[in-house]
Amino acid sequence: MQDIILIRNLSFFGYHGVYEQETRQGQRFILNAKLFTDLDRAGNTDALEDTIHYGMVCEFLVDFLTRNTYKLLEKAVTESARATLLEFAGIRKMEISIEKPDAPIVLEFDSVGVMRTIGWHTVYIGLGSNMGDKKKYIESAVKKIKKHPYIKDVRVSELIETKPYGGVEQDDFLNGAAVFETLLSPMELLEFLQKLEQQAKRKREVHWGPRTLDLDILFYDDLVVSEQRLCIPHPDLENRRFVLEPLAQLSPRFRHPISQKTMLQLLNEVPE
Repeated sequence: MQDIILIRNLSFFGYHGVYEQETRQGQRFILNAKLFTDLDRAGNTDALEDTIHYGMVCEFLVDFLTRNTYKLLEKAVTESARATLLEFAGIRKMEISIEKPDAPIVLEFDSVGVMRTIGWHTVYIGLGSNMGDKKKYIESAVKKIKKHPYIKDVRVSELIETKPYGGVEQDDFLNGAAVFETLLSPMELLEFLQKLEQQAKRKREVHWGPRTLDLDILFYDDLVVSEQRLCIPHPDLENRRFVLEPLAQLSPRFRHPISQKTMLQLLNEVPE
């Protein structure tokens, strides 16, 4: 989606800053934004209701940044972008910058500011449990995921009973998958899911061992990450039928960002 609505040099007065004079006296700020949306319909109908009303977006941003106060422009940019994306459903992503032309700097300059790009991301996660009331653990986690303010459009696969993976003797698993849209970054999402696991009293004592709740990030758009705390796509998922079956049910044509094979292709290739 490459269509863009531009907002340039939107001026407002606010109280954002680290120093006391900034939060007490306030100062002028300049905002610029690119709103990424789909303008195809509006380009044909010439109807206001088929596009994003940029006047309303400007008013919303100024109101939000006037009512709220942040120490850092990084926080102001992040929160105002997320609030705008939640308010205007037609905006998929936005690039936003906020500048201080009168920042308290004892040097000659035009302005200083911060720019970020924030948008909705499509995420697939794995759901699993093999201790206690397995279905209840999973359903409780899904309810909490749906309530998160930065998550929407949650779809959940059917839950299937599967044999343990990894060679550890333990009870059978209940497995599934979910797909949703989120404004959370990969690390923010990981921390949120791990918090849900902790609330379910998940213990990480045995690798591939029994667990009350297992929530794994399988895909995050087409992002590829390999870090100590986080690997995306989830390692070895192409060999795990209990992961591929729910994924193929949710999105059979979704492609693995590395192999470029669809979930249905991967499922058909994995051994029984």
